[in-house]
Amino acid sequence: MIHNTAIIDSKAELDSNVQVDAYSIIGANVQIASGTWIGPHVVVKGPTQIGHDNKIYQFASVGEDPQDKKYRGELDVRLEIGDRNVIREYCTFNRGTIEGGGVTRMGNDNWIMAYCHIAHDCIVGNQTIFANNSSLGGHIHIEDYVILGAFTIVHQFCRLGMHSFSGGGSAIVKDVLPFVTVSGDRAKSYGLNKEGLKRRGFSVETIQALYEAYKIIFKRQLTTTQAIETLKELSEKHAEVRQMRTFLQESKRGVVR
Repeated sequence: MIHNTAIIDSKAELDSNVQVDAYSIIGANVQIASGTWIGPHVVVKGPTQIGHDNKIYQFASVGEDPQDKKYRGELDVRLEIGDRNVIREYCTFNRGTIEGGGVTRMGNDNWIMAYCHIAHDCIVGNQTIFANNSSLGGHIHIEDYVILGAFTIVHQFCRLGMHSFSGGGSAIVKDVLPFVTVSGDRAKSYGLNKEGLKRRGFSVETIQALYEAYKIIFKRQLTTTQAIETLKELSEKHAEVRQMRTFLQESKRGVVR
């Protein structure tokens, strides 16, 4: 399963069912679980942990040093990748930093297209899609089912809520509420991610409740504090509205409007 031109450090731990193609380099303190395929010309640097049944395509750089001037070569920072992720050509994933908690983490079942960058200390959930050339600055939190359009860039420390969607070429400098579509440079809100919600089986009633919440937040000229208070009654009836309200309460950067 290991091509004879691949270089595997003696301190790497690979399951016997891992495949490594030609000219790839697996460094020390890399752990790769069964069923994962490492394509040709991939470099994986440790400490990095990669789960089951991932596909990492040619020329990806996984687990390299964080691009942070404060990084001083600390060895106890790492990258963690879950199961069944697809990571396409020329993607770059960096390890964490001490100041950021020490870990960059990706969950399960994510689809990461070519030339994407995930910087140090980012936390990416499950079932996300990053279209080509999407880039995350450091310390970003991407929740489950987020979709980033091609060439989306996200400023460091932002948080993108579950089931949100960004149009291609978006520049996101604030938090994005769950279930919302944003687009543009600088990104603005353009309503609910209705098509995505329909595809994922959300009921008509739930989508309507989210739309009512959206109008409260974005259409009524309310302050954030007023919007949070106005959402209280609706959030008691709908868990998804409650998620949106909680996100708004917890946002530290303010949300894209």
